[in-house]
Amino acid sequence: MEYANLANAGVLGQPVYEPGKPIEVVARDYGLKINEVAKLASNENPFGPSPLALAAMQSKLGQLQLYPDAACVELRNAIASEHEIVPESIVIGNGSNELIELLGHVFLGPETDVVMSAQAFIVYKLVTQLFGAKAIEVPMVNLTHDLHAMREAVTEKTRLIFVASPNNPTGTSNTESDLLQFAHSLPKHVILCVDEAYAEYLERAPDLRPTIAAGHKVICLRTFSKIYGLGGLRIGYGYADPELIRLLQRVRQPFNVNSLAQVAASAAIADKDFTNKCRRENELGRKRLCSGLSKLGIKTYGGCANFVLCEVISGKSFSNELLKRGIIIRPLNVYNMPNYVRISIGRPDENEKLLVAVEEMLAEKIG
Repeated sequence: MEYANLANAGVLGQPVYEPGKPIEVVARDYGLKINEVAKLASNENPFGPSPLALAAMQSKLGQLQLYPDAACVELRNAIASEHEIVPESIVIGNGSNELIELLGHVFLGPETDVVMSAQAFIVYKLVTQLFGAKAIEVPMVNLTHDLHAMREAVTEKTRLIFVASPNNPTGTSNTESDLLQFAHSLPKHVILCVDEAYAEYLERAPDLRPTIAAGHKVICLRTFSKIYGLGGLRIGYGYADPELIRLLQRVRQPFNVNSLAQVAASAAIADKDFTNKCRRENELGRKRLCSGLSKLGIKTYGGCANFVLCEVISGKSFSNELLKRGIIIRPLNVYNMPNYVRISIGRPDENEKLLVAVEEMLAEKIG
């Protein structure tokens, strides 16, 4: 049909994001029952959604004929109360991924650069390339953002810098003092985007609100897909100076966040019992996986999020062998880490299933 001849040039060279395999596909491909498959690939909450979020969605089901609140007023108020900021400093997205794209719409184009770590969340690079900008990938040090080297990479063309802390897929985080010093060092033509997708798993997340209030160009992103267990609803938010937020609102699509996602997120952010439980269970799971995998001779990095990073002989082979045993993990070839895999921390039974499977593989000298 020759549609490619009509497409924008940048589209043809754009890589396609490859998500983890769905449970149903793995069950079908390997002749397994659905309940025999453990998905430990996408850093989802193994304990499901917040119960308060489920109840809030149930109450909204009879109103699905109505369009959602385009301004997300109730949710922005709930987030503003949680962070002690004004609603005008908040933008809601169809997942935090959409907010990354909105930043691209506003600030990126040919002749602009974006600085990021070489092993940072792959969507930063995908969005950069989508808008014809150049991705400047800075090597990490000990699997952690090298903020000094990232600052050295800034030029007059730099418009955005992405720093995820904790970082996906390495799980490492930078200290609050280092992040603040980094933000304060940036020139006025650079916007620092701090991706806080896993911040709720920290005992105390770095606080960049005073830095934003002081006039430094910083935007922080958060998501309801991780500790709140709402990945299937696709909802996230960003907070920054209201002037920056107004620019993002200009390019945000009307009704970009559905009504069920809005009410669920509003309820989930207030469900402290649930998030505290998930944080505790996550720490227990991290200790169990790190201890168990290390005893099996696998070098494991526990990190600070809801997954662990493991060094193996071949990430792809290791992952494929686990698929046969009904366990989905994430090989990291796309991050130029072919000898690593990322394993989400699951429920206790899922963690034990993984450890037993790995022990069997090693006994058979597989992976």
